[in-house]
Amino acid sequence: MFTGIVQATAAIAAIEDRAGLRTFTIDFPEGFCTDLAIGASVAVDGVCLTVTDIDSPTRARFDVMQQSLAVTTLGRYAQGGLVNVERAAKDGAEIGGHPLSGHIDFTARLDSVRTLENNLVWRVAVPESHRRYIFAKGYIALHGASLTVAEVDRRAGWFEVWLIPETRRATVFEGLRAGDLLNVEIERGTQVVVDTVREAVQDSLGALEPVLRGLLADKGLSLDDYLPRPDLPR
Repeated sequence: MFTGIVQATAAIAAIEDRAGLRTFTIDFPEGFCTDLAIGASVAVDGVCLTVTDIDSPTRARFDVMQQSLAVTTLGRYAQGGLVNVERAAKDGAEIGGHPLSGHIDFTARLDSVRTLENNLVWRVAVPESHRRYIFAKGYIALHGASLTVAEVDRRAGWFEVWLIPETRRATVFEGLRAGDLLNVEIERGTQVVVDTVREAVQDSLGALEPVLRGLLADKGLSLDDYLPRPDLPR
């Protein structure tokens, strides 16, 4: 498990492709690898990777399967690139963000970046299949960083997050631009609640559900907007 608080940025020192695998060699800041062992988990831009070799006190290797390369942004990376990193949380660790598994749900396009006073505001596109899980004031993880959703428009298919100066300093986000792809992990508690409610509605309405959805759609409305939303205080 991870906390969604990025601990450092690290550099990709080398990439090696083999049959069915890509090996990343990553250079970490001093102290990051203290007590790191083979088999340990490290989130790299939000993707949970397993340490397969340790070259030095600041360098480790990770093997990534083709499936993971295909469903995350890792398949697009090149030597010299920077990534957000976080070590797996220890028992009793403070959860400064929200619990993360390191399993990416989808990649999303950074639609726009605008500056507002000392903050950056990101608007992120989201596929229709996952819009139901995103709520204003709820949590979302982008490239392994736990963030609070500021605004969301499910019909248009976007949500916005604000990046404060500390988040910009501690992550790779300052270098990202509109059009870049982001690894997204939705908050698991939200997913469970939404899916449970949807199943209950389907069981209750039965054959009437598609009819009700059609009637609401004719008026520009969605049944999902009337379902109970999870309580997600900041």
